Amino acid sequence: MTAIAQQASRRRTFAVISHPDAGKSTMTEALALHASAITEAGAVHGKAGRRGVTSDWMDMEKARGISITSAALRFEYRDHVFNLVDTPGHADFSEDTYRVLAAVDCAVMLLDAAKGMEPQTLKLFEVCRHRRIPVITFINKWDRPGREALELLDEIEERTGLRPTPITWPIGTGGFFHGVIDRIGGQAVRYTRTPGGATKAIETELTPERALAEIGEDWERAREEADLLTEIGSDHDQKAFEAHESTPVLFGAALSNFGVGRLLDAMVDIAPAPAPRPDVNDDPRPLEEPFAGLVFKVQANMDPSHRDRIAFVRVCSGRFERGMVLTHAATGRPFATKYAQSVFGQERATIDEAFPGDVIGLVNATALRPGDTLYEGPAVEFPKIPSFAPEHFWTARVRDSSRSKQFRKGIEQMEGEGVVQVLRSEIRGDQSPVLAAVGPMQFDVVKHRLAGEFNTEIALDRLDFSLARLTDAESAPILARQRGVEVFTRTLDGALLALFTDEWRMRGVLRDHPDLVLEPLLADTRG
Repeated sequence: MTAIAQQASRRRTFAVISHPDAGKSTMTEALALHASAITEAGAVHGKAGRRGVTSDWMDMEKARGISITSAALRFEYRDHVFNLVDTPGHADFSEDTYRVLAAVDCAVMLLDAAKGMEPQTLKLFEVCRHRRIPVITFINKWDRPGREALELLDEIEERTGLRPTPITWPIGTGGFFHGVIDRIGGQAVRYTRTPGGATKAIETELTPERALAEIGEDWERAREEADLLTEIGSDHDQKAFEAHESTPVLFGAALSNFGVGRLLDAMVDIAPAPAPRPDVNDDPRPLEEPFAGLVFKVQANMDPSHRDRIAFVRVCSGRFERGMVLTHAATGRPFATKYAQSVFGQERATIDEAFPGDVIGLVNATALRPGDTLYEGPAVEFPKIPSFAPEHFWTARVRDSSRSKQFRKGIEQMEGEGVVQVLRSEIRGDQSPVLAAVGPMQFDVVKHRLAGEFNTEIALDRLDFSLARLTDAESAPILARQRGVEVFTRTLDGALLALFTDEWRMRGVLRDHPDLVLEPLLADTRG
């Protein structure tokens, strides 16, 4: 094994996907706590005096108790390097989550023990299915009243098509959580919560005799259910997991730090290491090839005192060394990497080298956009990350005309980061660009960030469109003459988008003009 391949085998690059309020940010903190990357875990909805989560750094996140941005957390555990790419949990930011999933090798699907498979979780799971990303399931909040464990397994299989194969099994029903049976090691593990739950839970391994004596009925029931799982063939199968046919399942409670260490162990033992990634020609690029990386996220002003812009890059091949000069595939221009960092929320550390699977933050990367490729040596390019289908459209205008320059700069930055898509037309001009987004909260982010970072107040006016389709130069003039239709140019890539008031209007136009080009965008559920 080459030195690069050996380093890659130590990497685990993954994301946590879930429905809002399933406990994703709390789980992110708990994982970092167990890996000793932080000394005390926070909570999104914590008690007075308890620190907020490290990965939620934007004021809006702290105020609303949600995750909007993505954070890349790097830590070590059991001689492995973990790159945990945290994702927005709110449905309005699905597109950002999709971009993040382009950078990972595995996903942890977090379920609420009382709610099971929720709509946003299922939507994100479908992205994992599309990208063939193996999924480990963690059933969270088992320290609260919830549904039966076997019932949840049935729902997972029914909704995802994956065979659930528990590697831990809960001792005690939801709300009466004693610990778990480790189905691979065979031992019972009892959890004891520490005061406030902000530090690691105490784990005690019990013999079957001691478990029976101390836990009683709940232990007997858990053992019977675990035996039943073995009888029906629900044991972990590594090949089936990597082929996206099964999902290992663990039970725990992130807020109490129950079962989190077992999840980290599972990531080391069964999660896939980085593998060759296909380039634009669908040829897998060997890990030992010269450096190549994919930009999957761009974020400005994570540190308000520096006003910089960070591009998050997934290393796909080769060895990265800080200071090396790379080529930007989109422009062919050189790109210097003097300022390379690992990023943990707002905390940063200089990174001197990185290997396949690692995530590096390149500072002051004004030329980079999500989906770009950087490489050393012979040219290579990875597939672009497609844009989601926007469903909400608002015009933006600056309230104070003396701030027009700052307004234009801010809108350009929001577009470059992928916060919103920006649409323009000759009819409307450049003074009031149209902002297009998957969810309405994205407009709140634009408004908040323009005010905070550019000292520019804007007014937003909703347009009566709800559907966008890709079109071409021949179809555009015909579409522009139709009632309830408007054609725009997306400034990021020059694509022509036809906006319709609703699906009925689009179908009426197609009925009258069947030869028009109208192609759906990614993640459009309306065909």
